[in-house]
Amino acid sequence: MICLLQRVTQAEVLVGGEVIGQISPGLAVLCGFQPHDDADSLKRMAHKLLHYRVFADDNDKMNLNVQQTQQGEGGGVLLVPQFTLPADTRKGLRPSFHTSAPPAQAEALFEQFVQEITGAYRPPQTGRFGADMQVSLTNDGPVTFWLEN
Repeated sequence: MICLLQRVTQAEVLVGGEVIGQISPGLAVLCGFQPHDDADSLKRMAHKLLHYRVFADDNDKMNLNVQQTQQGEGGGVLLVPQFTLPADTRKGLRPSFHTSAPPAQAEALFEQFVQEITGAYRPPQTGRFGADMQVSLTNDGPVTFWLEN
């Protein structure tokens, strides 16, 4: 599993001009799934995502995770499925998607990942699997990390 995590001041996902997911300060996370991903890898990634320290403490050091931000109330989490993240780009000028999970498997993994985050923190906002989405955000910092397990 691959997550591209971005610390944001705001983020939203639109499908057909309608906002389907939206957060204020927090994490916007693009999620890519690979054929070998399973329940254990989802659990590990959920833990890492929710505990990754990318928010500033009182000394302006990245020592707080999303759950510790906003005066202890926690920040928002927006999960967006993106099958292109695991693409193989090492050769040529066109990506190969043989390293991405097949659509049915990836959709099931995304739904399970949403449940992992919900159970460990609170329900995240989400994009829609397989939809043509427009994602907009304001990256805070900018702070962006590639997480992989």
